[in-house]
Amino acid sequence: MNAPMPTALSVSQLNQRAKQTLERDVGEVWVEGELSNVSRPASGHIYFTLKDDRAQVRCALFRQRARFVSAPMRDGDQVKLRGRVSLFEPRGDYQLIAEAVQAAGLGELLAAFERLKAQLDAEGVFANTRPLPFPPRKILILSSATGAAIRDVLAVLAARWPLADVTLIPVPVQGVEAAPAMIAALGLLNRQARLDPERDVVLITRGGGNLEDLWAFNNEHLARAIFHSRLPVMSAVGHEVDVTLADFAADVRAPTPSAAAERLVPDQHALKRQLVDQQSRLHRAMQRRLERDSQQLDSLRARLRHPGEQLNRQRQHVATLAQRLNRAMQQTLTQQQASVTQLGKRLASQDMARLHRAESERVGQLHRRMENAMQRQLQRQQARLTSAARELNAISPLAVLGRGYAIAQDDKGQVVRRAEETKPGQKLSLRLGEGRLNVEVKRRFK
Repeated sequence: MNAPMPTALSVSQLNQRAKQTLERDVGEVWVEGELSNVSRPASGHIYFTLKDDRAQVRCALFRQRARFVSAPMRDGDQVKLRGRVSLFEPRGDYQLIAEAVQAAGLGELLAAFERLKAQLDAEGVFANTRPLPFPPRKILILSSATGAAIRDVLAVLAARWPLADVTLIPVPVQGVEAAPAMIAALGLLNRQARLDPERDVVLITRGGGNLEDLWAFNNEHLARAIFHSRLPVMSAVGHEVDVTLADFAADVRAPTPSAAAERLVPDQHALKRQLVDQQSRLHRAMQRRLERDSQQLDSLRARLRHPGEQLNRQRQHVATLAQRLNRAMQQTLTQQQASVTQLGKRLASQDMARLHRAESERVGQLHRRMENAMQRQLQRQQARLTSAARELNAISPLAVLGRGYAIAQDDKGQVVRRAEETKPGQKLSLRLGEGRLNVEVKRRFK
């Protein structure tokens, strides 16, 4: 009797069971390794391989979590990764779904960097903002003589401004000897009296790298040397995302060495275009000026006459004015003679005796009218005076006295109004309507 055939699983079922087993038994883990084959498709997800010297695992960092990762995620970077072990069922690929990624071994360095940055910032070491000379007379570069950074800088300077006077001071830019070498070179440059802060500039630069590679530029003493530099300093260390204490201490920071070269010198091609444009504008302005002056010259030439012609024209004008003056004088003389003749005739026709009598009568009439007016005015003024006298007399105290009343006054001239103001034997003066009486008080009645 044949044994029953066992139930076979489909490939999908097998991969599903493997996925469930991996996710249940392993779950979320932290893994450290080196990045390789980093891929960033248009979807925004990041796919890469995490490896060490004996094994590797495929990883996926989905877009929703990738935007929270600050690590640069470059091939060769050493990272720590937190993720879930899983399996991609369609292909049966064992993979790690990343949830968080951070640079491995950088925690203490970053903490030290932040502490030193805060300390130097509080001391004012990052306060330099001096303007750089543009274009500088001399460009003094502290960098490696063989690195890609110096080649980029020199290529950009040669292309933009061939007149630049560039001096390279070769120094190590990585390792323990880098910071002391750069400090010594910077001190040597600042002691040279022929270098002028108004015309010369120092560029400190190197290419990109990880935090350990750039750590020499986070040296406290180098940052202080840059801050105290007599010559202005530009720092261009690493890529745009790389920031060092040397960048903060410098007067100006450039994101890359090439960008530093572009900021240090003008672009000769742009200046040539500007000069050509200015030349064209000047040519057009000169052409317009020449055309305007030519038109003005033609106008002046048309108005210009020979001096002899001008004198003849003036003589004719003077002769015409003389003729007009003679005619006007003759006409005026004729009119005055006619007026004198007419007045003489009118004077001769007048009877002087009759005129005298008429004027005498008119003067007499005016004299009589003046006397009558003066008499009427005098009567009006006398009537006003009489009326005012009557009104004044009506309100005068003397009028009251004239009706039989008297005013009693003591020896001080004070008016006595009540009997109790006197005493027997007191001398009083009575003012009557006409004259005064001196009396003595015999008895006082209430």
